[in-house]
Amino acid sequence: MKKAIAFLSLFIFSAITQAEQLCNLVEGATLIAQDGENTYLGKLGSKYDSDSVFNNYGTYGSEYSAESIWNKYGQFGGKYSTYSVFNQYTSTPPMIIKNKQIIGYLSANKAMANSVSPNLLKAVCGE
Repeated sequence: MKKAIAFLSLFIFSAITQAEQLCNLVEGATLIAQDGENTYLGKLGSKYDSDSVFNNYGTYGSEYSAESIWNKYGQFGGKYSTYSVFNQYTSTPPMIIKNKQIIGYLSANKAMANSVSPNLLKAVCGE
């Protein structure tokens, strides 16, 4: 029993550490759509930042904003939109850019290399 508790504690600590590493990696990064216009979709940061995708009242975090990835009827949040983070089959999800480098993609497409799920990112980094 003690071994099981120790293993579970180690697993939880490891998961927390990985979540912190993910949040640190993307902190301050910007989201840019691959829509031919490189549309700015906000930043990954504090929910108090007006440009953050985690700010429910901001342009990029509101589920009602056309520029928000959380608008399920919009171009960047709709389930069937080519440029959407929630399209499970897209090959053109938004890019995560930090220090002028593409560090990954925000996508529900599990087959996409270097991508992170928008729901996972919100759960672990959205404060």
